[in-house]
Amino acid sequence: MTTTTSGASQLRAAAIDRGVAVGRETSQPLNKIVLEISVRTGAALLFAFFAYSAMMHWRADPARVTLLLLVVSECIVVGLSLFARIPVKRDWMPLALLSSVAGSYYFIAVQLGPGVKLVPEAVGVGIQIVGISWQIFAKVSLRRSFGILPANRGVVSSGAYRVMRHPMYFGYFVTDIGFLLVNFGLQNMVVYLVQFALQALRIVREERLLSADEQYRDYKKRVRYRVIPGLF
Repeated sequence: MTTTTSGASQLRAAAIDRGVAVGRETSQPLNKIVLEISVRTGAALLFAFFAYSAMMHWRADPARVTLLLLVVSECIVVGLSLFARIPVKRDWMPLALLSSVAGSYYFIAVQLGPGVKLVPEAVGVGIQIVGISWQIFAKVSLRRSFGILPANRGVVSSGAYRVMRHPMYFGYFVTDIGFLLVNFGLQNMVVYLVQFALQALRIVREERLLSADEQYRDYKKRVRYRVIPGLF
């Protein structure tokens, strides 16, 4: 009788342990889904606020096409991030989170009012169109393997990624330069200098994560430069 009771107790304990384990397994993906939804909803709200403010400035002066193209550029970035697939592995470290979020949503701090025109509006527009076109090419090459935080979403080595390892950042840089040259000011200069530094940090963090993948290490040997061939 004692042996039977003891065996039954062990079976019940094992069943409870399995139940707890299953509960943990089901709650972890649920937590990730909730976090994903929260992050993406926050991104959409931030962009909506920015786009509304920018469009109000543009309606006051429709000749400021660089402002309109800034909205288009950020719409592409935020829009694709909202529909990107959930990565296998992601860097949630505070430094990576700060550089990624601040580097992506820096546009909230951009001075939207008219600034000093270092070049004519048409020149800035031309530079922005080149940058946006390159962004689109890079994102078409990347397909759904796009996101804000550093993550392993699979190694892509075709299209724009044959030229540089992080072509989208090059597109951002060119687009930002086009806007800054036409809307120059102390605030915007500081915002973009900080943003460029954060993007560089973001690239370093992303490569640290991706370099754990042997396929990506082989890719680094074939494509030497991150963003600017011959320099970085």
